[in-house]
Amino acid sequence: MLFCKLRLLSSPACHFVFLIIVTFGVLAPLTCHHLLHSYFYARRWHLNQMSEDFLAQSLKEGEAALRYFKKLRALNGTQPQGKVSQPQGKVSWPWLLITVITVYRQPEFHYVLQVVAQFHRLLQRCGPPCQRFQLFLCNVDDWSSRHADAKMLADFIPVTSRFPGSPRANVSENKAVNTFEKEKQDYVYCLEKSLQNYHPEYILMVEDDAVPEEEIFSVLRHVLERRKPRLRNALYLKLYHPERLQHYFNPEPMRILEWFGVGMLLGPLLGWAYVKVVGLPGPSLRVVLFFSLYSMGLAELVGRHYLLELRRVTPALSNVVPTTECCTPAMLFPASSAQRTVSYLSEVSCLWGFAKDMALYSFLRKKNERAYVVEPNLVRHIGMFSSLRNTYKPKLL
Repeated sequence: MLFCKLRLLSSPACHFVFLIIVTFGVLAPLTCHHLLHSYFYARRWHLNQMSEDFLAQSLKEGEAALRYFKKLRALNGTQPQGKVSQPQGKVSWPWLLITVITVYRQPEFHYVLQVVAQFHRLLQRCGPPCQRFQLFLCNVDDWSSRHADAKMLADFIPVTSRFPGSPRANVSENKAVNTFEKEKQDYVYCLEKSLQNYHPEYILMVEDDAVPEEEIFSVLRHVLERRKPRLRNALYLKLYHPERLQHYFNPEPMRILEWFGVGMLLGPLLGWAYVKVVGLPGPSLRVVLFFSLYSMGLAELVGRHYLLELRRVTPALSNVVPTTECCTPAMLFPASSAQRTVSYLSEVSCLWGFAKDMALYSFLRKKNERAYVVEPNLVRHIGMFSSLRNTYKPKLL
Protein backbone atom coordinates (compact mmCIF):
# COMPACT_ATOMS: atom_id res chain seq x y z
CA MET A 1 0.00 0.00 0.00
CA LEU A 2 2.81 2.39 0.89
CA PHE A 3 4.57 1.52 -2.36
CA CYS A 4 1.43 2.34 -4.32
CA LYS A 5 1.08 5.69 -2.57
CA LEU A 6 4.70 6.59 -3.27
CA ARG A 7 4.31 5.56 -6.88
CA LEU A 8 1.21 7.72 -7.19
CA LEU A 9 3.00 10.73 -5.71
CA SER A 10 5.87 10.32 -8.17
CA SER A 11 3.58 10.13 -11.21
CA PRO A 12 3.46 13.01 -13.74
CA ALA A 13 -0.28 13.49 -13.07
CA CYS A 14 0.41 14.18 -9.39
CA HIS A 15 3.23 16.56 -10.32
CA PHE A 16 0.95 18.41 -12.73
CA VAL A 17 -1.82 18.86 -10.16
CA PHE A 18 0.70 20.10 -7.59
CA LEU A 19 2.23 22.54 -10.11
CA ILE A 20 -1.19 23.96 -11.03
CA ILE A 21 -2.15 24.48 -7.37
CA VAL A 22 1.16 26.12 -6.45
CA THR A 23 1.34 28.31 -9.57
CA PHE A 24 -2.24 29.54 -9.92
CA GLY A 25 -3.26 29.30 -6.28
CA VAL A 26 -0.17 30.67 -4.53
CA LEU A 27 2.76 32.02 -6.57
CA ALA A 28 0.92 33.93 -9.31
CA PRO A 29 -1.54 35.71 -6.95
CA LEU A 30 1.30 36.64 -4.59
CA THR A 31 3.56 38.04 -7.32
CA CYS A 32 0.95 39.59 -9.66
CA HIS A 33 -1.65 41.11 -7.33
CA HIS A 34 -0.22 44.59 -8.01
CA LEU A 35 -0.16 44.27 -11.83
CA LEU A 36 -2.96 46.47 -13.15
CA HIS A 37 -3.57 44.48 -16.36
CA SER A 38 -3.42 41.00 -14.83
CA TYR A 39 -6.34 38.78 -13.89
CA PHE A 40 -4.63 38.43 -10.50
CA TYR A 41 -4.83 42.19 -9.85
CA ALA A 42 -6.29 42.87 -6.39
CA ARG A 43 -8.53 45.78 -7.28
CA ARG A 44 -9.80 46.34 -3.74
CA TRP A 45 -6.29 46.57 -2.35
CA HIS A 46 -4.60 48.73 -4.96
CA LEU A 47 -6.98 50.59 -7.32
CA ASN A 48 -7.75 53.66 -5.20
CA GLN A 49 -4.13 54.23 -4.19
CA MET A 50 -2.80 53.59 -7.71
CA SER A 51 -5.34 56.03 -9.15
CA GLU A 52 -4.34 58.70 -6.63
CA ASP A 53 -0.65 58.10 -7.35
CA PHE A 54 -1.34 58.34 -11.10
CA LEU A 55 -3.12 61.67 -10.69
CA ALA A 56 -0.34 63.03 -8.47
CA GLN A 57 2.30 61.93 -10.98
CA SER A 58 0.35 63.50 -13.84
CA LEU A 59 0.15 66.80 -11.95
CA LYS A 60 3.88 66.62 -11.30
CA GLU A 61 4.68 65.91 -14.95
CA GLY A 62 2.35 68.71 -16.06
CA GLU A 63 4.21 71.18 -13.86
CA ALA A 64 7.53 69.86 -15.19
CA ALA A 65 6.33 70.36 -18.78
CA LEU A 66 5.29 73.93 -17.96
CA ARG A 67 8.75 74.62 -16.49
CA TYR A 68 10.32 73.03 -19.58
CA PHE A 69 8.75 75.55 -21.95
CA LYS A 70 9.36 78.47 -19.61
CA LYS A 71 13.02 77.48 -19.55
CA LEU A 72 13.06 77.22 -23.36
CA ARG A 73 11.58 80.69 -23.60
CA ALA A 74 14.19 82.05 -21.20
CA LEU A 75 17.07 80.39 -23.08
CA ASN A 76 15.95 81.07 -26.64
CA GLY A 77 13.43 83.88 -26.44
CA THR A 78 10.29 83.81 -28.55
CA GLN A 79 11.27 82.24 -31.85
CA PRO A 80 9.46 82.15 -35.19
CA GLN A 81 6.97 79.32 -35.34
CA GLY A 82 8.51 75.94 -36.01
CA LYS A 83 12.14 76.83 -35.32
CA VAL A 84 12.48 75.21 -31.91
CA SER A 85 10.57 72.03 -32.81
CA GLN A 86 12.50 71.40 -36.02
CA PRO A 87 15.88 69.76 -35.31
CA GLN A 88 18.89 70.82 -37.34
CA GLY A 89 17.82 72.59 -40.44
CA LYS A 90 14.64 73.54 -42.22
CA VAL A 91 12.95 71.35 -44.83
CA SER A 92 10.09 72.56 -47.02
CA TRP A 93 8.02 69.39 -46.88
CA PRO A 94 8.43 67.11 -43.86
CA TRP A 95 8.61 63.34 -44.14
CA LEU A 96 6.59 62.95 -40.93
CA LEU A 97 4.23 65.61 -39.63
CA ILE A 98 3.21 65.17 -35.98
CA THR A 99 -0.16 66.88 -35.55
CA VAL A 100 -1.31 67.22 -31.94
CA ILE A 101 -5.06 67.80 -31.63
CA THR A 102 -5.96 69.75 -28.51
CA VAL A 103 -8.95 71.14 -26.64
CA TYR A 104 -9.24 72.86 -23.28
CA ARG A 105 -9.05 70.24 -20.52
CA GLN A 106 -8.34 70.20 -16.79
CA PRO A 107 -5.83 73.09 -16.88
CA GLU A 108 -3.73 72.00 -13.90
CA PHE A 109 -2.64 68.77 -15.63
CA HIS A 110 -1.18 70.57 -18.70
CA TYR A 111 -1.81 67.50 -20.85
CA VAL A 112 -0.87 69.08 -24.15
CA LEU A 113 2.33 70.52 -22.67
CA GLN A 114 3.31 67.03 -21.48
CA VAL A 115 2.74 65.60 -24.97
CA VAL A 116 4.54 68.34 -26.91
CA ALA A 117 7.43 68.53 -24.41
CA GLN A 118 8.08 64.81 -24.75
CA PHE A 119 7.94 64.98 -28.56
CA HIS A 120 10.31 67.93 -28.50
CA ARG A 121 12.82 66.10 -26.27
CA LEU A 122 12.68 63.00 -28.45
CA LEU A 123 13.19 65.04 -31.64
CA GLN A 124 16.23 66.78 -30.19
CA ARG A 125 17.64 63.46 -28.99
CA CYS A 126 16.97 61.80 -32.35
CA GLY A 127 19.01 64.39 -34.27
CA PRO A 128 19.71 63.98 -38.02
CA PRO A 129 17.54 60.85 -38.54
CA CYS A 130 14.53 62.98 -37.53
CA GLN A 131 15.56 66.06 -39.47
CA ARG A 132 12.43 65.90 -41.64
CA PHE A 133 10.01 65.54 -38.74
CA GLN A 134 7.79 68.52 -37.86
CA LEU A 135 5.49 69.31 -34.93
CA PHE A 136 2.15 71.01 -35.56
CA LEU A 137 -0.58 71.93 -33.04
CA CYS A 138 -4.27 71.98 -33.98
CA ASN A 139 -6.47 73.79 -31.46
CA VAL A 140 -10.11 72.76 -31.91
CA ASP A 141 -11.52 74.27 -28.72
CA ASP A 142 -14.70 76.35 -29.13
CA TRP A 143 -13.06 79.12 -27.11
CA SER A 144 -9.53 79.03 -28.49
CA SER A 145 -8.56 82.09 -26.47
CA ARG A 146 -9.10 80.30 -23.13
CA HIS A 147 -6.62 77.51 -24.01
CA ALA A 148 -3.58 79.04 -22.30
CA ASP A 149 -1.30 76.06 -22.98
CA ALA A 150 -2.00 76.22 -26.72
CA LYS A 151 -1.27 79.96 -26.69
CA MET A 152 2.05 79.28 -24.95
CA LEU A 153 3.01 76.61 -27.51
CA ALA A 154 2.36 79.05 -30.35
CA ASP A 155 5.73 80.61 -29.42
CA PHE A 156 7.52 77.36 -30.23
CA ILE A 157 5.60 75.39 -32.88
CA PRO A 158 3.10 76.22 -35.63
CA VAL A 159 -0.49 76.38 -34.36
CA THR A 160 -3.81 76.52 -36.16
CA SER A 161 -7.18 77.21 -34.51
CA ARG A 162 -10.43 75.90 -35.89
CA PHE A 163 -12.49 78.53 -34.06
CA PRO A 164 -10.49 81.77 -33.91
CA GLY A 165 -13.65 83.90 -33.65
CA SER A 166 -15.57 85.01 -30.58
CA PRO A 167 -16.64 82.29 -28.12
CA ARG A 168 -20.29 83.30 -28.37
CA ALA A 169 -20.33 82.88 -32.16
CA ASN A 170 -18.53 79.51 -32.01
CA VAL A 171 -20.93 78.10 -29.42
CA SER A 172 -23.89 79.28 -31.50
CA GLU A 173 -22.37 77.67 -34.63
CA ASN A 174 -21.95 74.27 -32.89
CA LYS A 175 -25.16 74.36 -30.86
CA ALA A 176 -26.93 71.67 -32.87
CA VAL A 177 -23.86 69.42 -33.34
CA ASN A 178 -23.49 66.50 -30.92
CA THR A 179 -20.10 66.03 -29.26
CA PHE A 180 -19.25 62.88 -31.23
CA GLU A 181 -19.93 64.56 -34.56
CA LYS A 182 -17.95 67.63 -33.46
CA GLU A 183 -15.02 65.39 -32.53
CA LYS A 184 -15.11 63.84 -36.01
CA GLN A 185 -15.33 67.26 -37.68
CA ASP A 186 -12.39 68.47 -35.58
CA TYR A 187 -10.37 65.45 -36.71
CA VAL A 188 -11.19 66.08 -40.36
CA TYR A 189 -10.24 69.74 -40.01
CA CYS A 190 -6.84 68.93 -38.47
CA LEU A 191 -6.12 66.22 -41.03
CA GLU A 192 -7.01 68.55 -43.90
CA LYS A 193 -4.90 71.39 -42.48
CA SER A 194 -1.97 69.03 -42.08
CA LEU A 195 -2.18 68.03 -45.75
CA GLN A 196 -2.73 71.56 -47.04
CA ASN A 197 -0.04 73.30 -45.00
CA TYR A 198 2.79 70.76 -45.14
CA HIS A 199 2.26 68.11 -47.86
CA PRO A 200 4.00 65.44 -45.74
CA GLU A 201 4.60 61.82 -46.70
CA TYR A 202 3.10 60.68 -43.39
CA ILE A 203 0.87 62.34 -40.80
CA LEU A 204 0.88 61.21 -37.18
CA MET A 205 -2.38 62.38 -35.59
CA VAL A 206 -1.94 62.48 -31.81
CA GLU A 207 -4.54 63.43 -29.22
CA ASP A 208 -3.39 65.78 -26.48
CA ASP A 209 -3.41 63.14 -23.73
CA ALA A 210 -1.20 60.59 -25.54
CA VAL A 211 2.43 60.92 -24.44
CA PRO A 212 4.94 59.26 -26.80
CA GLU A 213 7.12 56.40 -25.59
CA GLU A 214 10.91 56.73 -25.75
CA GLU A 215 11.26 54.39 -28.74
CA ILE A 216 8.46 55.82 -30.89
CA PHE A 217 10.67 57.28 -33.62
CA SER A 218 13.04 54.32 -33.92
CA VAL A 219 10.08 51.93 -34.19
CA LEU A 220 8.26 54.14 -36.74
CA ARG A 221 11.37 54.45 -38.90
CA HIS A 222 11.88 50.69 -38.76
CA VAL A 223 8.25 49.91 -39.57
CA LEU A 224 7.87 52.49 -42.36
CA GLU A 225 11.24 51.90 -44.02
CA ARG A 226 11.66 48.12 -43.67
CA ARG A 227 8.05 46.97 -43.79
CA LYS A 228 6.85 49.53 -46.32
CA PRO A 229 5.44 47.10 -48.94
CA ARG A 230 3.00 45.72 -46.39
CA LEU A 231 1.86 49.18 -45.29
CA ARG A 232 1.99 50.98 -48.63
CA ASN A 233 -1.76 51.08 -49.26
CA ALA A 234 -2.98 50.78 -45.67
CA LEU A 235 -5.63 53.29 -44.59
CA TYR A 236 -3.90 53.86 -41.24
CA LEU A 237 -1.49 52.44 -38.70
CA LYS A 238 -2.74 52.57 -35.11
CA LEU A 239 -0.12 53.17 -32.40
CA TYR A 240 -2.27 52.55 -29.32
CA HIS A 241 -4.77 49.98 -28.10
CA PRO A 242 -6.06 49.99 -24.49
CA GLU A 243 -4.09 47.61 -22.29
CA ARG A 244 -7.29 46.19 -20.79
CA LEU A 245 -8.25 44.95 -24.28
CA GLN A 246 -4.92 43.33 -25.12
CA HIS A 247 -5.57 39.87 -23.65
CA TYR A 248 -5.30 36.76 -25.81
CA PHE A 249 -8.88 35.77 -25.04
CA ASN A 250 -10.36 38.28 -27.48
CA PRO A 251 -12.28 38.22 -30.75
CA GLU A 252 -9.19 39.05 -32.84
CA PRO A 253 -8.08 35.79 -34.56
CA MET A 254 -4.43 36.90 -34.82
CA ARG A 255 -4.24 36.95 -31.01
CA ILE A 256 -5.46 33.34 -30.83
CA LEU A 257 -2.73 32.27 -33.25
CA GLU A 258 -0.15 34.12 -31.17
CA TRP A 259 -1.50 32.44 -28.04
CA PHE A 260 -1.07 29.00 -29.58
CA GLY A 261 2.42 30.06 -30.60
CA VAL A 262 3.26 30.73 -26.95
CA GLY A 263 2.16 27.19 -26.08
CA MET A 264 4.04 25.63 -29.00
CA LEU A 265 7.23 27.42 -27.96
CA LEU A 266 7.11 27.00 -24.19
CA GLY A 267 5.42 23.58 -24.06
CA PRO A 268 8.37 21.59 -25.44
CA LEU A 269 10.91 23.70 -23.49
CA LEU A 270 9.15 23.24 -20.14
CA GLY A 271 8.47 19.59 -20.95
CA TRP A 272 12.15 18.98 -21.65
CA ALA A 273 13.10 20.72 -18.37
CA TYR A 274 10.54 18.63 -16.47
CA VAL A 275 11.81 15.24 -17.72
CA LYS A 276 15.37 16.27 -16.90
CA VAL A 277 14.38 17.17 -13.33
CA VAL A 278 12.36 14.00 -12.63
CA GLY A 279 14.68 11.68 -14.59
CA LEU A 280 12.29 10.47 -17.29
CA PRO A 281 13.78 9.25 -20.60
CA GLY A 282 12.12 11.95 -22.73
CA PRO A 283 9.06 14.24 -22.95
CA SER A 284 5.93 12.42 -24.08
CA LEU A 285 3.10 13.99 -26.06
CA ARG A 286 1.05 14.16 -22.85
CA VAL A 287 3.79 16.07 -21.02
CA VAL A 288 4.30 18.52 -23.89
CA LEU A 289 0.54 19.09 -24.21
CA PHE A 290 0.20 19.79 -20.49
CA PHE A 291 3.02 22.33 -20.44
CA SER A 292 1.68 23.97 -23.59
CA LEU A 293 -1.72 24.50 -21.95
CA TYR A 294 -0.04 25.47 -18.68
CA SER A 295 2.09 28.17 -20.33
CA MET A 296 -0.88 29.47 -22.35
CA GLY A 297 -2.99 29.76 -19.20
CA LEU A 298 -0.20 31.47 -17.28
CA ALA A 299 0.46 33.96 -20.10
CA GLU A 300 -3.23 34.89 -20.31
CA LEU A 301 -3.78 35.22 -16.57
CA VAL A 302 -0.60 37.16 -15.85
CA GLY A 303 -1.38 39.43 -18.80
CA ARG A 304 -0.41 39.56 -22.47
CA HIS A 305 0.42 43.25 -21.97
CA TYR A 306 3.49 42.34 -19.91
CA LEU A 307 4.76 39.92 -22.55
CA LEU A 308 4.36 42.63 -25.19
CA GLU A 309 6.55 44.94 -23.12
CA LEU A 310 9.49 42.58 -23.78
CA ARG A 311 9.32 43.61 -27.45
CA ARG A 312 10.61 47.08 -26.55
CA VAL A 313 14.15 45.67 -26.46
CA THR A 314 14.59 46.41 -30.17
CA PRO A 315 12.42 47.89 -32.97
CA ALA A 316 12.86 44.64 -34.93
CA LEU A 317 10.64 42.88 -32.36
CA SER A 318 7.74 45.31 -32.81
CA ASN A 319 4.60 43.54 -33.96
CA VAL A 320 2.40 44.79 -36.81
CA VAL A 321 -0.96 43.01 -37.02
CA PRO A 322 -4.43 43.74 -38.45
CA THR A 323 -6.04 46.55 -36.51
CA THR A 324 -8.69 46.39 -33.82
CA GLU A 325 -11.68 48.68 -33.45
CA CYS A 326 -11.25 50.81 -30.36
CA CYS A 327 -9.62 54.17 -29.83
CA THR A 328 -7.62 56.78 -31.74
CA PRO A 329 -5.06 58.44 -29.39
CA ALA A 330 -2.30 58.06 -32.03
CA MET A 331 -2.94 57.23 -35.69
CA LEU A 332 -0.44 57.29 -38.57
CA PHE A 333 -1.73 58.07 -42.08
CA PRO A 334 0.22 57.95 -45.34
CA ALA A 335 -0.60 61.11 -47.31
CA SER A 336 -2.74 59.35 -49.92
CA SER A 337 -4.63 57.48 -47.20
CA ALA A 338 -5.18 60.72 -45.30
CA GLN A 339 -6.94 62.16 -48.35
CA ARG A 340 -9.18 59.10 -48.55
CA THR A 341 -9.87 59.27 -44.79
CA VAL A 342 -11.01 62.89 -45.04
CA SER A 343 -13.37 61.89 -47.84
CA TYR A 344 -14.69 58.84 -45.98
CA LEU A 345 -15.30 60.68 -42.71
CA SER A 346 -17.14 63.45 -44.55
CA GLU A 347 -19.67 60.83 -45.72
CA VAL A 348 -20.80 59.76 -42.24
CA SER A 349 -22.26 61.34 -39.13
CA CYS A 350 -21.06 60.28 -35.69
CA LEU A 351 -23.16 59.91 -32.56
CA TRP A 352 -23.27 58.00 -29.28
CA GLY A 353 -22.30 54.38 -30.07
CA PHE A 354 -20.70 55.35 -33.38
CA ALA A 355 -17.74 57.62 -32.63
CA LYS A 356 -14.92 58.36 -35.05
CA ASP A 357 -12.89 55.27 -34.09
CA MET A 358 -15.83 53.03 -35.02
CA ALA A 359 -16.39 55.03 -38.20
CA LEU A 360 -12.75 54.55 -39.24
CA TYR A 361 -12.94 50.83 -38.52
CA SER A 362 -16.18 50.49 -40.50
CA PHE A 363 -14.47 51.80 -43.64
CA LEU A 364 -12.16 48.78 -43.73
CA ARG A 365 -15.00 46.53 -44.81
CA LYS A 366 -17.18 49.08 -46.62
CA LYS A 367 -14.35 50.52 -48.69
CA ASN A 368 -12.24 47.35 -48.94
CA GLU A 369 -9.36 48.97 -47.06
CA ARG A 370 -6.66 47.53 -44.78
CA ALA A 371 -5.26 48.91 -41.52
CA TYR A 372 -2.80 47.73 -38.87
CA VAL A 373 -1.83 48.25 -35.25
CA VAL A 374 1.71 48.34 -33.81
CA GLU A 375 2.44 46.37 -30.64
CA PRO A 376 3.46 47.25 -27.99
CA ASN A 377 1.85 50.69 -27.72
CA LEU A 378 3.95 53.64 -28.85
CA VAL A 379 2.07 56.19 -26.71
CA ARG A 380 0.83 56.28 -23.10
CA HIS A 381 -2.72 57.43 -22.49
CA ILE A 382 -2.60 59.84 -19.52
CA GLY A 383 -6.05 61.44 -19.69
CA MET A 384 -8.51 60.77 -16.87
CA PHE A 385 -10.79 63.64 -17.89
CA SER A 386 -12.91 63.00 -20.98
CA SER A 387 -13.36 66.14 -23.07
CA LEU A 388 -15.80 64.16 -25.23
CA ARG A 389 -18.17 62.94 -22.51
CA ASN A 390 -17.51 65.79 -20.03
CA THR A 391 -16.83 63.35 -17.22
CA TYR A 392 -14.08 63.25 -14.66
CA LYS A 393 -13.03 59.70 -13.96
CA PRO A 394 -10.24 59.48 -11.37
CA LYS A 395 -9.88 55.69 -11.64
CA LEU A 396 -7.40 53.73 -13.72
CA LEU A 397 -10.01 51.05 -14.46
